[in-house]
Amino acid sequence: MAVLLLLFLSVSLAVPADLPALRGFSNETAASERDWEAKFRAIPDPANLRAYMQHLSARPHHVGSPYDKANAEWLLARFQEWGLDAHIESFDVLFPTPKVRQLELVAPTHFTAKLQEPTVPEDPTSGQHDEQLPTYNAYSTDGDVTAALVYVNYGVPDDYEALERAGVSVKGAIVMARYGGSWRGIKPKVAAEHGAVGCLIFSDPKDDGYNPGEVFPNGPYRPKDGVQRGSVMDMPVYPGDPLTPGVGATKDAKRLPIGQAVTITKIPVMPISYADAEPLLAAMEGPVAPAGWRGGLPITYRLGPGPAKAHLKLQFNWDLKPLYDVIVRIPGSVYPDEWIVRGNHHDGWVNGAEDPLSGTGPELEEARALAALLKQGWKPKRTIIYCVWDGEEPGLLGSTEWAETHADELKEKAAVYLNSDGNGRGYLGMEGSHTLEKFINGVARDIDDPETHLSVWKRLQLHQLAGNSNFGPPPDRTEARNRPDLRIGALGSGSDYTAFLDHLGIASLDIGFGGEDGGGIYHSIYDDFYWYTHFSDTDFVYGRALAQTVGTAVLRLADAELLPFDFDDFTDTIHRYVDEVEKLAKDKREQIVERNRLIEEGAFQAIADPRIKTVPPSKEPEPPFLNFAPLDNGLAALQRTTALYDRALTEAGQNGGSALARAELRDVNQRLTRLERVFLVGDGLPNRPWFEHQIYAPGFYTGYGVKTLPGVREAIEQKEWKLAQEQIERVGKVFENAGEAIQGTAADLTKAVK
Repeated sequence: MAVLLLLFLSVSLAVPADLPALRGFSNETAASERDWEAKFRAIPDPANLRAYMQHLSARPHHVGSPYDKANAEWLLARFQEWGLDAHIESFDVLFPTPKVRQLELVAPTHFTAKLQEPTVPEDPTSGQHDEQLPTYNAYSTDGDVTAALVYVNYGVPDDYEALERAGVSVKGAIVMARYGGSWRGIKPKVAAEHGAVGCLIFSDPKDDGYNPGEVFPNGPYRPKDGVQRGSVMDMPVYPGDPLTPGVGATKDAKRLPIGQAVTITKIPVMPISYADAEPLLAAMEGPVAPAGWRGGLPITYRLGPGPAKAHLKLQFNWDLKPLYDVIVRIPGSVYPDEWIVRGNHHDGWVNGAEDPLSGTGPELEEARALAALLKQGWKPKRTIIYCVWDGEEPGLLGSTEWAETHADELKEKAAVYLNSDGNGRGYLGMEGSHTLEKFINGVARDIDDPETHLSVWKRLQLHQLAGNSNFGPPPDRTEARNRPDLRIGALGSGSDYTAFLDHLGIASLDIGFGGEDGGGIYHSIYDDFYWYTHFSDTDFVYGRALAQTVGTAVLRLADAELLPFDFDDFTDTIHRYVDEVEKLAKDKREQIVERNRLIEEGAFQAIADPRIKTVPPSKEPEPPFLNFAPLDNGLAALQRTTALYDRALTEAGQNGGSALARAELRDVNQRLTRLERVFLVGDGLPNRPWFEHQIYAPGFYTGYGVKTLPGVREAIEQKEWKLAQEQIERVGKVFENAGEAIQGTAADLTKAVK
């Protein structure tokens, strides 16, 4: 029934006849909106994008550097030059930088790691060594340790279970983990939980080097001395300044002592190149690593421990550094207290051309284009706020501190947050709140792909029909062919949407292009203008497409009579998540029961390798059967109230949507603005109260990777059955509350348009 109602609505709002409907607009306003959008999309210019990147990436611009401040001031000047109301908001955050970095192999032979990326003659900015941050992991603790080396594959919890079955302990050892499998900050976290005293993270050429293709400067991939810098802050607990959790890091903020900051690592950790990793790995003995653990270096990968022993010494300057967030405001003419917020960051680990300036430039062009429309007479109904964040790289600092500082006002007024980060060449990536899935699909249908001249939506659909995906596992081809909307990915963490969605409950989207450019310079000195203009979006046409895509979304959200949220796609996705956790619990129980049976029969063999001494496994307690009725009942409530909203929307869309044009929709839009907040619970997720959203969160042991229904899913994964049942009941109640909120919105909409 809901599908038929939506089909009817699409017909009733279609304007003109050959164009699809604009959800939330009447015929008259839709025609005007499309006219403004066409004018907007004609303005972004690839030549400007090239010039922005060349200027902003000319020097290293990490947090606290002179060029970071200079870039913020340059950005501010551009916005003001275009006639926009802009200012800088500054925060003081903990940002450690290294003063001592030492790594050497002390047994059975001696080797001293270089720990430096060399200048590439063809690359003009790679030689700016006096200004570059050294290769290090931010928020590693200080340490001076000498210990045996143990290879732990990707260093995720499953890898330690395999080591335990093989009789290999990391207690008292320095572990070597390769990048991949999880976010980097998970690796020292799990290592410390298992008793390791240090952690080295290396880029393996199988994953990030010569195995995928030619290395820089001959190709786009990571050269032998390239190193991935990055934060190892325990962001799944909370992102932002480690000393001011939950409050903005203003000058007068109360700060924790450094020793009480739980997001700083418990053991020293440092990233190294595969050139520095090879001698360390080659010196290790012990069991041969399982087949799936073997990388691309020309050595035999072994687990250790011994006889390889390393000395790791790290000391940091634990200083407060200033952040410079650039904030732009375009006042709304009808609903000034409903905000559409748009963000991308401007800081980089070094020169940061791809990450983040390939996304910063399009955001600038969006703002320039909106300024041009203002001069032509356009006035947005809602207030638009453009933000260019500082301090994203160390731990989402600028966005988190700004969001925490303005939390009360944002919860009251912010309707949607739109994010981008780095951008490349290829296919549109869309992730975010599933209440916005139908909306962003509609936007994608109206943007031309620069290479194929199809819509970016159609190109992405064809990509998925070929069995490819920008996010997660391969898509369901039948669904990609037949479902009206392409599914968007759920958001975990790793970029500036985190505080808005996970902490404040503001519906969010993260958008960017990629998939056709090899990325092997991530967080290295080679992520610069030379690399980007030779190996990525070399003519900046996908930068232009990003500006057109996100800018069109901003315009459409700001101008709609009725905010274009949808609950059909959302409820459909929630149904999938409920099915997944129910299947997860069933599978987990069956696995434990079967494992216990094998142990009883003496048939359990952990690793079929006679060279590896195995530890006899012990039986586990048999899990209880979980009662999923609260989730199922909550889902049923969502399905019922979604149908009610669809009927109200259909009535509003009759007669060309004229009711939308004449209705007083302020109360309805206020309800829609705040609906995502219903998914928040004040005391947050288990063991991490900062993360309040009950539908989306980064995984406690995945970092960036999302866990949907995280309280339920992670309790099952960690076999905490009592907690799992508690979370099932909690999330079921959240679903019921959401159903009541949707029902109230439907009632207000019906009343408004009569």
